[in-house]
Amino acid sequence: MEKKATPFLPLEMIIQILLWLPVKSLIRFKSVCKLWFSVISDPNFANSHFLLAQTNSTRIVSISAAPPQIRSIDFEALLNDGSASPNPNLWLPQSYFPLQMKGSCRGFIFLHCSSNNYLWNPSTGFHKQIPLSPIESRFGAYFHYLYGFGYDQSRDDYLVVLLSYDPAVPAHFKSHLEIFSLTNNTWKKIEDTCIPYRGHYYYYYYPKVGLLFNGAIHWLVTHHGSSVTVIVAFDLMEKKLLEITLPYSFVGHHCVSDIGLWVFGEFLSLWAMTDGIVEIWVMKQFTVHYSWTKTHVFPIGAIPYFSPIYSTKNGDIIGTIDGTGLVKYNGQGQMLGHCSYCDDPRGSQVVMYTESLLSLLGDHEQV
Repeated sequence: MEKKATPFLPLEMIIQILLWLPVKSLIRFKSVCKLWFSVISDPNFANSHFLLAQTNSTRIVSISAAPPQIRSIDFEALLNDGSASPNPNLWLPQSYFPLQMKGSCRGFIFLHCSSNNYLWNPSTGFHKQIPLSPIESRFGAYFHYLYGFGYDQSRDDYLVVLLSYDPAVPAHFKSHLEIFSLTNNTWKKIEDTCIPYRGHYYYYYYPKVGLLFNGAIHWLVTHHGSSVTVIVAFDLMEKKLLEITLPYSFVGHHCVSDIGLWVFGEFLSLWAMTDGIVEIWVMKQFTVHYSWTKTHVFPIGAIPYFSPIYSTKNGDIIGTIDGTGLVKYNGQGQMLGHCSYCDDPRGSQVVMYTESLLSLLGDHEQV
């Protein structure tokens, strides 16, 4: 009897097939054989997989204090049919609270604790501890801090950016700008940056997390000298600050109860909430002031503290509500869906991220 030949696929074809699988499946398939483990663990494979956006699902991480919970949720599935089950079994640093999420980039979330910082990939459990900045180590809670986290593609380097200031010396006010380079594994103070910016406070009196857009970190700040609200952007490649003024129709608008920045489609966007009405502007040409365009005005009724975080391909707007749930509106302001993800009535911190297999030099894996 003739023996049947064992089916064989070239390695190149195996890699091409694996590249189109979701992160969750690839992590499980590491245990199939040594070859698959080697392929999936290869940093080049992880980078190629991340660039294939079709395989990467978008999720949110929610952290609440009472009861202590951290969850990763596929928020689009949760809104569409309620089928998305949260993953509560995620790694946490030992110094759990106070714990704040200060941004996400390429599948990593920047966690800020009282004594340390961490870069963490919730998809794989990999994490890396990085030190506090010299200024925060020295002054602690006496200073106010605006964090940002991003990626410098020209140098293949992850950067943590910190704008800090002492609120107790208004007569001699100045901000300090520091950058942590993962490649260099050190903090560096940017010279000649005695700049007159302080954080813009609204909901819960916390400054908004720095928004990563177009290769720059964006903060909504107040110019100390004029008390005018502006956007200040830090270019991650050029290592320079840029000031962006708000729409003319918004300047002098003092009745806003909450305000923030987000990415609407392909544009930098500003949103504001006043008396149950949400207004949205987009900047059609980046840094060009006259390109600000008001695109949406719609009521949200009794929903408290609506904050848009994501827009779908067909223009629907998804946002958080009071830190406890998600809501979806269409372009005409009609509510399409609503769901809860947090049991803490005081709300939770939320950050959006894209699943990835990417790792960092010196990572530690979840046990």
